[in-house]
Amino acid sequence: MNYDTFVDQVALRARVPGERAVELTRATLETLAERLTGGEVLDLAAQLPKPLQLVLRPSPDTEAADRFGAAEFVARVGQRAGLDERAAREAVRAVFTTLREAVTGGEFDDIVVQMPRDYRDMVEPALAPGAAVPRRP
Repeated sequence: MNYDTFVDQVALRARVPGERAVELTRATLETLAERLTGGEVLDLAAQLPKPLQLVLRPSPDTEAADRFGAAEFVARVGQRAGLDERAAREAVRAVFTTLREAVTGGEFDDIVVQMPRDYRDMVEPALAPGAAVPRRP
């Protein structure tokens, strides 16, 4: 999936303009990079378009995953993107669903395995049959 398609899919799913979808994607991926091990971040980045790879570039101090729950994940995304909790949760769902569509070879499943159960309400919509098909308003 190319960058423009990724952003367009997030925009459609989150019901926001393209510029805002870029911000939501960046905030979610930056937070995801903090939550995953460095190796998993690199595996994920390898399957994404260049602009998204740059967001996911791990640093030496991010080799180990920062273990935080879903509420903290949503709070970090909300802080980065200037969103309240409900809007941040919806943004994360939109990005996760698009991410699942964009990667191959079980990479999304590898990400999900690193997430505790409290992430379920954000991750399961991305795993549901038909989740990759965005709904038009």
